[in-house]
Amino acid sequence: MSSETYENGINPLDPVQSLKSPPSIPDVERVAHPQNTILADDSAVTKAEKIERHGGPDDFPESEAKRIKVDFSANEEAKGSGARTGERRKGVAPIKPDSERDRSGALRDDDAAEGAAHEPARQPSDNRGKRKEKSRGQNTSRNFGSSKDEVGLCGSRMTRPEFSPNECQYGEKCRFEHNLRKYLKDWKREDLTTFGGICPIWKTNGRCNVGWKCRFVGSHMTEREAEDGRKELILTENSDIDNSSRSEVKSASSGTLNDIPVQARTELTKRKFKTPKADAYNKWLDTQSQKSEGQTSDQAVARNPNLEDDVDSQKQDREDNRARYISPPFLPSEKRRIYFGPDTPVLAPLTTQGNLPFRRLCVNLGAQLTYSEMAMSLPLIQGQKSEWALMRAHETEATPPSLSPSSAIVKDYDNARDLKFGAQIAANKPWQAVKTAEILTTLCPHLRLIDLNCGCPIDLVYRAGAGSALLDSQAKLEKIVRGMNAVSNDVPVTVKIRMGTKDNKPTALKLVERLVYGGEEAQIEGRGSSGAAAITLHGRSRQQRYTKSADWEYIADCAALIKRFNEKGDELVDTVNEAEPRTQPAGGKVYFIGNGDCYSHDDYQRHLSEAKVDSVMVARGALIKPWVFEEIGKGQYLDKSATERLALVEQFVRYGLETWGSDEIGVGTTRRFLLEWLSFAYRYVPVGILEHLPPRLQDRPPAWRGRNELETLLGSDNYKDWIKISEMFLGPAHNNFRFEPKHKSNSYEIEAEG
Repeated sequence: MSSETYENGINPLDPVQSLKSPPSIPDVERVAHPQNTILADDSAVTKAEKIERHGGPDDFPESEAKRIKVDFSANEEAKGSGARTGERRKGVAPIKPDSERDRSGALRDDDAAEGAAHEPARQPSDNRGKRKEKSRGQNTSRNFGSSKDEVGLCGSRMTRPEFSPNECQYGEKCRFEHNLRKYLKDWKREDLTTFGGICPIWKTNGRCNVGWKCRFVGSHMTEREAEDGRKELILTENSDIDNSSRSEVKSASSGTLNDIPVQARTELTKRKFKTPKADAYNKWLDTQSQKSEGQTSDQAVARNPNLEDDVDSQKQDREDNRARYISPPFLPSEKRRIYFGPDTPVLAPLTTQGNLPFRRLCVNLGAQLTYSEMAMSLPLIQGQKSEWALMRAHETEATPPSLSPSSAIVKDYDNARDLKFGAQIAANKPWQAVKTAEILTTLCPHLRLIDLNCGCPIDLVYRAGAGSALLDSQAKLEKIVRGMNAVSNDVPVTVKIRMGTKDNKPTALKLVERLVYGGEEAQIEGRGSSGAAAITLHGRSRQQRYTKSADWEYIADCAALIKRFNEKGDELVDTVNEAEPRTQPAGGKVYFIGNGDCYSHDDYQRHLSEAKVDSVMVARGALIKPWVFEEIGKGQYLDKSATERLALVEQFVRYGLETWGSDEIGVGTTRRFLLEWLSFAYRYVPVGILEHLPPRLQDRPPAWRGRNELETLLGSDNYKDWIKISEMFLGPAHNNFRFEPKHKSNSYEIEAEG
C-alpha cells in the first residue's frame, strides 16, 4: 500500500470509500459495544470491571466522600489554544499553530475519567420509606448484540468435505445447519475481500481451523467431481506450508502456547485435579497459624512489660518459635534465575488490552518481557475457560529476552532457559494463591514467573480483599508469597504493588522492607526473606488511580532500600533479623522495577538513572504508542507516519484473526479488541507537530489536524471513525455489533492494570 494513496485520502481497500471524515456523521445502529455487557467469555476481572463501571446485581454504592473529583480549571480552558506565551502549559500538549483547529469541547481529560469514580454522584433523596430504586446500569432486557451467523453450521460439518459420512451425534435434534451449500448461500455472510481475499490463518498455518465458517473460505475451498459424478465442495491446504514441522505443543491457533488439555480443565471443574504440594502446604500453614496464635496468646499473658528482663523473655520466645517451626518443602533459593535490566523494557499486565495479539505486536516492536492479563485465582482453580484463556502465550513470548554484552547478570543465570512471558494472578486468601501457583506450574510449561497482583484498584476486586487490598494486609501478603514460592517448582514468584491505598499515606516502603527481609514473625522463626524474586512498584496510590503524575521520588526511595539489601543485607537490620542466604530469592538478588508515566525513551532512561530501578514497566504509554519499545531500543524519537501506524493496525488485525479465528465470531472479537485499542491509540500526537519535546503521557492536545487525511483520521476521537478504520480490514460490521466508546458512557476507563 503506497503512502501516496493514504495521503490523498483514498481507501486502498475500497477506492469508492474515502478516508476523509465527513463533517457530520449520522447515527448508525452499531453504536454500542459489549464493553458494557457481561459476556460468557469474559474473564473474572473484566466482569468486575464492567459491573464497577455500569452497575449490576453486585453493584456497591460508594460514598461521595471517597470519589475523586477531577475537573478542568475554567481559567485554563479560558486561555484557549491561541493564547501563546512561548512557555509550555501544564497538562496541554504543545501543538504547532498550523496544526491546530478550532473545536468546542477540546482538551477532554482522559486521565480524569480513568481516575474518577464511575457513577455520577447521586442526589440526596428524601423519599425515605419508599421502595428502593433499582440499581442502574446492567439491563438484562437490552440486546447488546453479537457477531455470529444467522444459523450456524454444525460442528460435525465444519471442516469436513461436503459428502462426508461423519454423522452428527445429535441427529435430528441438532439446531444447526447440516446442508453445506445452503449454509454458504443463505446463512453465512459474504466473504471478506481484505488481505487480498486470502485467509491469514490458512496462509500462515497451511490450513484454517474454522473451515467452512471462515470469512475467507473462498481462498481455501474448491469443487471436485466425486466418483458418482456429483460435484463435491472440499477444503484445501496451503501447499507452501509444511504442517508436519509444526510443534505438537502448539494449539490449532497460530503458534499459541499454554493451552491446557480439555481433560485437565474437566478435572479442575469437577475438583479432581491433584495438587499434593499445595494441599500439604496449606495444611502446614493452618497448623503453623494455630500454633502461632496460641503461642502469642500465652506469651502475652506471661510477659510483664514492666520488667527489665523482658528482652530475655523475647529471646526465649524466639527460641521457642524456632523449635516449633518446620521448613516448607521447597525453598525459594531453588528457583530458576531470572534477569531484569536496562535492556529489558517490560510491557505491563493490562486488563482487556493485554491480550495475546497486542502483546505479540509489542514483542515485535521490542518489548522484552510481557505479562498475561490479571487472572483471578479462584476461577482458575475452578477451571473456567475464560480465565484460562488469559494464560495463552504466543511462541514469540517463549523466546529469551535480548541482552546486551554489558548486562550485570546474576550467577548461574541461563539466558537460553529464560523466556519473556509471565502470568499474573490475584488472590484474597493464601490457600487460593498457593493452589493456583501449583496448578499453573503444572499445566503451563511456558512461564517465566508468576506475579502476584497487589495493585488492582477495581472496586469489586478491592472489596473482596484482593488486588490493592493486600497493601493493607501485609502479613497476609507475605504469607501468600511464601506459600506460592513453596509450591511453584522452579518458577520464581514476583509481586506488583502500589504506593498504598490512600493518597499521602504511602505504605510501600514498609512493605518492600517486609518482603525483602521478612516480617517480625518470620524473623523470630528464622525464615528470613519472603523469597520474592522481583518487586514492581506503580508510583500511585489506589485512590489516585491514574490521576496526577507517578511519584518517582518515592519509587527511588524503595529502590535504594532494595539496593542496600542486595549489596549489604545487614545495613538496615541487626544480625538477628538478617536474611539467611538459603531463604533469599534465586541468586540472592531482588530486582526492582518502576512503573508509571513512561511514554518515551527519555522517560525510560531518566527513570533508570535517577530512580536507580533495574528496569521500567510501560503500561498506558504502550497502548498509545506501542513503538515506545522500539524508541527505547534505538534511543531516539520515531516520528511514525500515518502509513506506518496503519500498518500496525493491520498487523494487529492479522494477529487477532490468528488468535480468535476468522469466522464471524472471531472477526467480531478482533474488531472489538481493535476498537478497545484505538480508544487509546487515538491519543497519540505525532512528534512532528509538537512544538516542544518530550511528549508527556498526561498532556492532552487541543483539537489538531494531521499532516494528511489518514493521520487526522487516526487521531480522531470520534468512535465512528474507529469503526471506519476497523472496516478497512474487517469489512462492514455485523448488523448486531454494538460499540459504545468509554467517553460516551460512565465506562470511560479501560483499566491499565495495577
